[in-house]
Amino acid sequence: MITPHLSKIGHAALPILSYLLFFPITTPTAQAHPSPGLPFVINTWGGAFTAATDAAYQALDANRSTSAIDAVEIGCATCELNQCDGTVGFGGSPDELCDTSLDAMIMDGTSMKSGAVANLRRIKDAIAVARHVLEHTTHSLLVGDQATQFAVENGFHEEELATPESRAKCDAWTAARCQANYRINVTPDPTTSCGPYTPIPIASGGDAIPSARYSAMLAAAGTSAASHDTISMVVIHASGVMAAGTSTNGASHKIPGRVGDGPIVGSGSYVDGDVGGCGATGDGDIMMRFLPCYQAVENLRRGMTPTDAAEDVVRRMVRKYPRISSGIVVVNNRGEHGAAGSGWTFTYAVRGGAMAAAEVITVPPVEVAGDQYHSALRPEALEL
Repeated sequence: MITPHLSKIGHAALPILSYLLFFPITTPTAQAHPSPGLPFVINTWGGAFTAATDAAYQALDANRSTSAIDAVEIGCATCELNQCDGTVGFGGSPDELCDTSLDAMIMDGTSMKSGAVANLRRIKDAIAVARHVLEHTTHSLLVGDQATQFAVENGFHEEELATPESRAKCDAWTAARCQANYRINVTPDPTTSCGPYTPIPIASGGDAIPSARYSAMLAAAGTSAASHDTISMVVIHASGVMAAGTSTNGASHKIPGRVGDGPIVGSGSYVDGDVGGCGATGDGDIMMRFLPCYQAVENLRRGMTPTDAAEDVVRRMVRKYPRISSGIVVVNNRGEHGAAGSGWTFTYAVRGGAMAAAEVITVPPVEVAGDQYHSALRPEALEL
């Protein structure tokens, strides 16, 4: 119950009040997993993705001159070569035109400088090209055919990214009337038909706050596709220097030109060596709206444990999108780690100190209370 004097604050204070109701500042309660020691590697997903964990760790363990940035590149490149789960590297996640494109980002935790490529075409080595953006330009992100041109200028070889398997997957999708897809508010009906599509005009009504119907149309689910996997990795060198990176071939049957959260600093991954780092995977189009990895690292800075930091970020997203599939891994600069997820049972892999092999940790999804996240924010629910 909101006390009567709060009714005088008016609707302008609702965003602040809502934040305090759902995200109060608390002392840490969820224990992080202890650090196994340095060097340390953590990344999203177990299974095939542990090859990346082990490759990055072994590179660090075998030669101290291997840098944190080196290890991130080695780990992500391992998944690119192995086509981890079909969601990283060539030959996976064809778009509507049956083409495969790649997104990758790499970040130095000391300088905070990053390099990334998005919608990279005809180049297999996405994380390596991202590193060239980091080290040989003052830019942060290159996209599309111009990113391909940059790669060729820097000695990378153009080759076809699609494979017979990825083209067969695309052909089967087309034969199934292009289901599922990412189109909304178009004609013909995207839930039953392929394009070409024509947009259906929608209007917000001119109100300061869009109508409920308008908001619902913008938030309409465009797909039920389950493929949103990304390798996001954070590395701590034995010296304490940190780096992070991501690599993915994006969402299956995406609209050509789509860029997900992977190459976006603060979304796909983020690292500040003074504090810690974060990696993310999931529904990238939604997740990038929240910059979850930036928020997670800032949560560490505020004193949260890695587990609390991850859970807070996931709950922020679930509050607006209860059905989001997400996975967040967080590690502080001592190697203490934690994670949270929603919409699926999430796994992540770690290896550090004297560990003989990568360990996979399973994380159950956060509890979701359905529409309470929406209804509790309405003025009548706050009795204002």
